[in-house]
Amino acid sequence: MKDYITIIGGGLAGCEAAYQIAKRGIKVKLYEMKPQKFSPAHSNENLAEIVCSNSFKSNLLTNACGLLKEELRMLDSLLIKCADETAVPAGQALAVDREEFSKKVTNEIKNNPLIEIYNEEVTNIEEISKEGIVIVATGPLTSEKLSENILKITGEDKLYFYDAAAPIISKESIDFSIAFYGDRYSQEKKKEETIEEWRKRLENEEQSYINLPMNKEEYEAFYNELINAEVVTLHEFEKREIFEGCMPVEVMAKRGIDTLRYGPLKPVGFDDPRTARRPYALVQLRQDNESATMYNMVGFQTNLKFGEQKRVFSMISGLQNAEFIKYGVMHRNTYINSPELLDETYNLKQNPNIYFAGQITGVEGYVESIASGMVAGLNAALEVRSERCEVGEKKKIMFSKETVIGALAKYISTPNKNFQPMNANFGILPELEEKIKDKKLRYEKMAKRSLENIS
Repeated sequence: MKDYITIIGGGLAGCEAAYQIAKRGIKVKLYEMKPQKFSPAHSNENLAEIVCSNSFKSNLLTNACGLLKEELRMLDSLLIKCADETAVPAGQALAVDREEFSKKVTNEIKNNPLIEIYNEEVTNIEEISKEGIVIVATGPLTSEKLSENILKITGEDKLYFYDAAAPIISKESIDFSIAFYGDRYSQEKKKEETIEEWRKRLENEEQSYINLPMNKEEYEAFYNELINAEVVTLHEFEKREIFEGCMPVEVMAKRGIDTLRYGPLKPVGFDDPRTARRPYALVQLRQDNESATMYNMVGFQTNLKFGEQKRVFSMISGLQNAEFIKYGVMHRNTYINSPELLDETYNLKQNPNIYFAGQITGVEGYVESIASGMVAGLNAALEVRSERCEVGEKKKIMFSKETVIGALAKYISTPNKNFQPMNANFGILPELEEKIKDKKLRYEKMAKRSLENIS
């Protein structure tokens, strides 16, 4: 095995991985195709370019992303350090001067004697992995040729184009005086039951779907706000790819007031347990994780701004106090089927010389990408050091699932037929042993537990 590690991609994950590896005395060859070639969204020649918001989100420990940043600070993350040092006023959030941030990261990487930068496109991971360890951190806009090579080495027939995703709701925030469990048409049995027997059966229904019934007045109020809500402006290259195969719920709604009622909000096959009658419209939520703490809004792929999603979707009966674990998004985002391909260290199961890191793994967001780069970098470095020392049994660095770093790694490596990219959130962490209704207090205790488990 070579005495260096190759990293493909000089974004947030790639730079963090490079720093963590070099810090442990191991050489790094970092490949970044800029400025020889730019993706449709990039224009800056520096490393660690951030192309969307300049915000790294909240710094509060009662916010999962804030907690993740604190975990990374404790583990000496270069990228979080650079973000802290280039911060601009943003209240309780960490926002950066994007130009200064990128410059600072670039200087740190360039001035590290153990890191060598190559400005060229890599299109063959297999050849590199035959000689040593490689970390693929090419982001959501991986080049076409490299994407084809990734398909080949993973044995997959396609990469996932994350062009549309619906919001995800915390189950505990749903109002079950309105909501009820049940699959479509399962209520047909009601004909043979008394109302009391029917309602009791609903309470014991399979919990994979939660249903939110709406009357005519509620639906029309929701509909009017939906069609007039503010949307996010997409890049031209995103528009071309997204709208060919998917339609945002707000676009569908504009086709007519009853379009949704004959589509994702159709009430056919359901009766409202409160009235024992078919509702005017009905929203379904589908279980999104194994522990049934998160539910996906079926058919609600959307391009509404996050604040608008919170405002408009909270008008749906039963979601007036909804906690949005993840908002809906629509943009081009290439990612691999990580639950089938990667372990908790972001290592490719079928080839131990290949790691993936960043948004291509299914972690969503700046800080989450940095965290994945750290985990991949630490484990790649451990692999090389084990080879040098001729250690018999190779160990891996796996963070506790009670930390956000560990929970993200667990999420992307756990089988899930409905897998989609995920931000840091408390919904992916294990619940506390004690039940705490107060959300702030519950998150404080989860944060305390997390920081005690960082090592």
